[in-house]
Amino acid sequence: MAEAAKRSALGELTKGFVKENPVLRLVLGTCPTLAISTSVENAIGMGIAATLVLIMSNAVISALRKVIPSKVRVPCFIVVIAAFVSMIQLLVKAFAPALDAALGIYLPLIVVNCIILGRAEAFASKNGIGLSILDGVGMGIGFTVALTLIAIIREFFGSGNLTLKVLGFGTTLTDIFGLGDSNVLSAIHLEPIIIFILAPGGFFVFGLLVALVNKLSAKKGGDPSELNCCDVREDADGNLVLVSDGKTIVMPKVDTTPQVKKVEKAGKEAAEA
Repeated sequence: MAEAAKRSALGELTKGFVKENPVLRLVLGTCPTLAISTSVENAIGMGIAATLVLIMSNAVISALRKVIPSKVRVPCFIVVIAAFVSMIQLLVKAFAPALDAALGIYLPLIVVNCIILGRAEAFASKNGIGLSILDGVGMGIGFTVALTLIAIIREFFGSGNLTLKVLGFGTTLTDIFGLGDSNVLSAIHLEPIIIFILAPGGFFVFGLLVALVNKLSAKKGGDPSELNCCDVREDADGNLVLVSDGKTIVMPKVDTTPQVKKVEKAGKEAAEA
């Protein structure tokens, strides 16, 4: 029994590394992945921030899973995630302002990152705190590694340099080799390929890594990565209906009429007074 539990815990921790890598296998969080992966420093910073939010939000959502009403679970998840993102953003602003400036809008947008909200809905809301924390750690490491791999390729071929820094501490490849204002590619009589640090280069490298992971997975008998899209529409009763992979999820309409009337009544009373 203890051995089975140990294997289960280890499986939850390691599945996010390759088997269910959120970027290269589940194809989630593509927007920040492509936008931030122009430098290794930015990639590691974003990965650490997302990992911390994943761990803390998974733990809290798991602890509250029996308290949060099913009909309003998604807004509750977002509130929990937003609280931790705000904390992380304030810490980054205080201790790594350069990283905060580099990440820009993508740091607060961790709130709506598909990876974090997806793990809250698919795992943390259905499992215990311990396994949820391990899931957050594994998925966070997988996200960070994938982001860093893409950044290494893009930054090296796009600028001939690598910023080997974590939260502002570290060095660069040109400093290691004492190249000054030059770069590694120029030192071997090559020129940086600028497109790698532009949007098309991001898609190119991302596609190559996804194809590579699919190839490795196919050799082990795994399924290829898929882009899973869903159809969102409103039914006759005003409920929100999501259809994906043959599964239908109905999110009941929330009636806000009493609250609106109450506000209007209070406004009229204030005007009369």
